[in-house]
Amino acid sequence: MHSTLRLLRTSLTMIFIAAAALALNACVPSNNIMPEASTSGAVSGDPTRVGQPIDKSVSGYKIGPEDVLFISVWKEPDLEREVKVRPDGGISFPLAGDVDVAGKTVEQVTDIITQRVQRYIPAAVVTVSVQEVAGYTIYVIGQVNNPGKFTLGSYVDVVQALTLAGGLTPFANADAITIRRREGNREIVLPFDYGAVAGGTGNGQNIVLQSGDTVVVP
Repeated sequence: MHSTLRLLRTSLTMIFIAAAALALNACVPSNNIMPEASTSGAVSGDPTRVGQPIDKSVSGYKIGPEDVLFISVWKEPDLEREVKVRPDGGISFPLAGDVDVAGKTVEQVTDIITQRVQRYIPAAVVTVSVQEVAGYTIYVIGQVNNPGKFTLGSYVDVVQALTLAGGLTPFANADAITIRRREGNREIVLPFDYGAVAGGTGNGQNIVLQSGDTVVVP
């Protein structure tokens, strides 16, 4: 009996994902997502239109590793330069020292650098802008048809990420999917019950993923 219910649930899930994929394909040009030269199913290339486009000018954009920032201090030409965010999420800037910028907004980074620089130049006016976005990257692993790393040009939610990964395999436990997110030295595990989300009772579990999130399908 339990095996029959499990098979029925899996079948319904696969039908739901297939319908989502067809809907996305109707809106997304097929050449918007180009596979990387990798055997892990990695995807990168031109920005996809699957989700909300990334706009580096909006206040909500979270800076990530490899992004390029332009930082300047008004009337201080020696304090004007491009800096690339290191893989560890930090940058170095004169008078401010090392600053952890990954996961922060432009406004937050501006405030941090301003406070540090004003120790030496009390009236300093600091400007920070994102010159180059390195990429919004998520990972989908486990019982999906195309697991791997996805570098995109738009934000996606969990359902969209699963669709990009080719949907669930027949062996997937759709009710025990998790999203793993790093925040500093902590790992946060967020639950995702596909059946509940598909049925409209997921209570906001279909979140927009942050760069670096990993969707795990057991």
